[in-house]
Amino acid sequence: MSRRLGLIDHAVDALRARILSGEWPVGTRIPTEPVLAEMLGVGRNTVREAVHALVHSGLVERRQGSGTYVVGTSELAVTISREVAGASRSDVVEVRRALEVEGARLAAARCTTDAVAEIHRAHDARQSAYSDGDEDQMVAADLELHRAVVRASGNPLLVDLYENLIDAVRDNVGPSAVADDDDNHSSYDALVAAIVARDPAAAGRETAYYLTALLD
Repeated sequence: MSRRLGLIDHAVDALRARILSGEWPVGTRIPTEPVLAEMLGVGRNTVREAVHALVHSGLVERRQGSGTYVVGTSELAVTISREVAGASRSDVVEVRRALEVEGARLAAARCTTDAVAEIHRAHDARQSAYSDGDEDQMVAADLELHRAVVRASGNPLLVDLYENLIDAVRDNVGPSAVADDDDNHSSYDALVAAIVARDPAAAGRETAYYLTALLD
């Protein structure tokens, strides 16, 4: 049994690697079981179990009469998306606050010249979108500013967690959980100023302010 489980794990890792490397992009139909079995040097039952594991993780899906297709590249994104879908708004905002407040503090302490320039560009784009009043652009620009701040933290694990969370928020909760009310528009001016001034306490405080407003 242990040898068979080892073979399945090996097959799962090999198939996952092809997906994550981009060899099989999202939308691609993966090879049939006989082809995969020959490719991996294992039996068809092992391949079947490995593919089933990837279906369960959300990386691929079986389509009746058509084959098995790649539908995602991040198991973490799938897991978070499922959790966010069933979570309350307040729970989601609290998790965002945990990540974003720390991200803003770290950004103020660590941001590079390039990161500051990226934050300024995102801030300008957000201001322009709000002035135009286009809701789709407002959501996209707001989201990009959040991401720019967290990326400036310089913590790759924090960035990865946040990227997967904010995508799930956008997809499963809706624009209102991503974009702030126009009443809080100026809070971003203070946040950007705090980061530029290298003031972690102020950056964290301003981030907590606009996220707390989402609970009102």
